[in-house]
Amino acid sequence: MSKIILTLRDIAKDSGSLPALQGESRSVSYGDLLIAVQDLAAQLSVLGVQRLGLAADNGPEWIIIDLACQLAGIPLIPLPGFFTPQQVLHAVESSGADILLSDSRDFAQLSKSLFGERLSDVSVQLVGLSSMRAFRMQASTDKSVLPADTAKITYTSGSTGHPKGVCLSNLVQCNTASALNEALYDTPLHRHLAVLPLATLLENVAGVYSALLRGSLVILPCLATLGWAGSSGLDIASLAATLSAMQPDSAVILPQILKGLIAQRDAGNWSAPSSLQFLAVGGARVAPDLIARGRELGLPVYEGYGLSECGSVVSVNRPGADKLGSAGKVLPHCRVSIADAQVTVGGSIYLGYLQNNVDALEMTEVATGDLGTLDDDGFLWLRGRSKNLLVNSYGRNISPEWPESELSAQANILQCMVIGDGEAYCSALIYPAASASRDQIDEEIDRCNDVLPDYAQIKRWATLPKPLSDIDGLLTANGRLRRKEILAYYSDLVAECYREVEFDNNIPAAVY
Repeated sequence: MSKIILTLRDIAKDSGSLPALQGESRSVSYGDLLIAVQDLAAQLSVLGVQRLGLAADNGPEWIIIDLACQLAGIPLIPLPGFFTPQQVLHAVESSGADILLSDSRDFAQLSKSLFGERLSDVSVQLVGLSSMRAFRMQASTDKSVLPADTAKITYTSGSTGHPKGVCLSNLVQCNTASALNEALYDTPLHRHLAVLPLATLLENVAGVYSALLRGSLVILPCLATLGWAGSSGLDIASLAATLSAMQPDSAVILPQILKGLIAQRDAGNWSAPSSLQFLAVGGARVAPDLIARGRELGLPVYEGYGLSECGSVVSVNRPGADKLGSAGKVLPHCRVSIADAQVTVGGSIYLGYLQNNVDALEMTEVATGDLGTLDDDGFLWLRGRSKNLLVNSYGRNISPEWPESELSAQANILQCMVIGDGEAYCSALIYPAASASRDQIDEEIDRCNDVLPDYAQIKRWATLPKPLSDIDGLLTANGRLRRKEILAYYSDLVAECYREVEFDNNIPAAVY
């Protein structure tokens, strides 16, 4: 039985009235949570559910379903809201989900259009799930064989129409959550605000599971309250207001969220709540200056690193163990080594990728594809992705994440991607602040170039006409750039950066 279920039982026995989950219109104590999980697990077993797909808003019911699946031994397949219809189709069919749960009318309509007669309403109301609608899926003839102990199938960012399903055990997920709690033992954390969608493994495991294992309250506003709004992305003012209203101790955020919160503070529109003790930021490299600036403004920001194949978090900075610019100290449940400059992780890893007729893989480590070094104190220092490496026409290797982190630290550069593979110089695609002038962006690029070697400096830049978004397929769910897709989508801007022109090598030229 999973450690989370055992912990629930212990807390419910000794402190059953302790608040566990707080949603928009429903609060659940630890005692009531255990009862809800047990009742739903029993009903799912009676219904013969074998694999459950979940497409739902943030809220207590999401967590109840997740934990009920753990108790009943049913693999859970979270279906991210950013998936395209083709990706939903692939995830449901490849995972072999035989029941789909959702609180969204749009998802219900989408499912009926995708699966047609293979989909039918479940005739009974699932206990304790007033907002959820359940659909039975007709069994697939080529149902995938899962590795033994698969508890969750989490899909990677999905840069194509066929994202990879990562099969995780309860043990690996609980190892991550427990290791985080051990690392943060001396930090008083009692109220966690779920900022990211729960379908995101980072929030699901590092946020919610860690909080439940330490008996904390998990605050679960719906995504609209947090400011997440479809193709418009994140309304940072709404998120800032939610942070102030909920007064959490902890939250997990992305680099772009950190930048937005800093901008809100700099504009005089918001102050960080004094309750905050720990803001974990991950998903992409963060410029040290951005972390430092956040801390100056009262945001206790600590950078971390992880990947789905290792149950989310591998390393993290935290109070008492912090090196600015690093990805943090490796957590005790993982073993990190460097092989040919690439970060390799062992100790607590996934069971395998989902595929037809797969047997449990006997793996001992994961080659991450990230370039990095490990110092004598156990801190991990990242230098970018090996597959993202740019090699200019002079044969110099450049990890684009390096200049991108410098650019992203600038006030008026909201998003950016550095390009220049096979070219004589680096350029950047930039989405600037609405109020920023060309001269202001040029000045900020100059400041970045002052700390970069000549081969990594930005010589030209082009303006992105709109923000990069996961809705457009140009970002992953946690804000990482989908570089190939961006290059193809904005090929005209890329070409413009490298048209034959003369320019001062010391001054970047904007392309409009």
